[in-house]
Amino acid sequence: MEKLAIFGGDPVRSTPLTYGKQYIDDSDVQAVTETLKSDYLTCGPKITELESALCQVTDAKYCVVVSSGTAALHIAAMAAGIGPGDEVITTPITFAASANCALYCGAKPVFADIDPETYNIDPRSIRRCITPRTKAIIAVDFTGQAVQLDEIRSLCQKHHLTLIEDAAHSIGTRYKGQPVGSISDLTAFSFHPVKTVTAGEGGAVTTNDEGLYKKLLLARSHGITRDREQMHHPTDDPWYYEQITLGYNYRLTDFQAALLLSQLKKLDIFAARRKAIAARYNEAFSAIPQIQVQKQIPESDTVRHLYILRIRSGALTCTRREFFDALYAENIHSQIHYLPVYWLPYYEQLGYQKGLCPNAEAYYGECMSLPLYYSLTDEDVEDVIHAVKKLIDHYKK
Repeated sequence: MEKLAIFGGDPVRSTPLTYGKQYIDDSDVQAVTETLKSDYLTCGPKITELESALCQVTDAKYCVVVSSGTAALHIAAMAAGIGPGDEVITTPITFAASANCALYCGAKPVFADIDPETYNIDPRSIRRCITPRTKAIIAVDFTGQAVQLDEIRSLCQKHHLTLIEDAAHSIGTRYKGQPVGSISDLTAFSFHPVKTVTAGEGGAVTTNDEGLYKKLLLARSHGITRDREQMHHPTDDPWYYEQITLGYNYRLTDFQAALLLSQLKKLDIFAARRKAIAARYNEAFSAIPQIQVQKQIPESDTVRHLYILRIRSGALTCTRREFFDALYAENIHSQIHYLPVYWLPYYEQLGYQKGLCPNAEAYYGECMSLPLYYSLTDEDVEDVIHAVKKLIDHYKK
């Protein structure tokens, strides 16, 4: 048995691997440089070009790009008409923004539990959470795997709810052959550096509903319009505009748009590499009884943003923290996704209590994210597998 690095043995690697990392090449740098030298740094032609490209990727009719994934969720909630007195059902296993966007609008987040095998929000738990005050469901494609959209859409139709799909993890994923972004009423994306494609920061909302699209445009830019059909007092003055509602400055810059346009040209190769790495991990880990791998639903052709390793703590002599630290000592730097949102102190102050979603809490106690990104080499991937197996051999009961 190999001696663990944390106890003085040789680490599997001499250099660390982080859990996520952007890939920027010369074409990306050139695209940004050309835009920086152009006439427009913001509110220019790259925004329209990017929105058109994202419509092509997602098969959506309309797209509005914004400054972050959080901004995308916020304006999606605004467009859905979410407001004070409303309830919005979402998952606790997500970044806080998926629930915060309801709070921004004065609504109450309601947390439905996850499926213990897929880690996505469980439609059966959603059904139990629906009340007369429920306005919308924010379903998160956690790790990139699409949620059970047929079941959730059916619930939305039955109860007259808006479906907002948080696709921060899932650009490139398809559900029953249809791209994520063209299925739900509103779909929000994120382009943070650890995502499959990046704009540095940035987000987008797609929809097939023209009315929702117009609301998204207003929410992005201060509630201001130059559309004569929306104006209260239209004129022919070329400088004239009106603020007709309260909105925000959530605009994306043209040089960020240029970066993302360049990244989107590589989406297919990024997706293929992520799928190959996830498949190799599954092959290596599926037969190890001390590990649980994420269940894949057949409807989702998944482009993985995260690869989750779930440690069966009852089958090991160590805690999750001890496993985490030992893996770090082998120069494999994992991460935890996520602390249940309602455990965060701000949510505790709002009255949310532990025990609300047992499956989510059990998952949190055992999960960790392994390195997964385009530039990982086959040797890197084998190092990750070697390190995990090394730890399992040492700690298994």
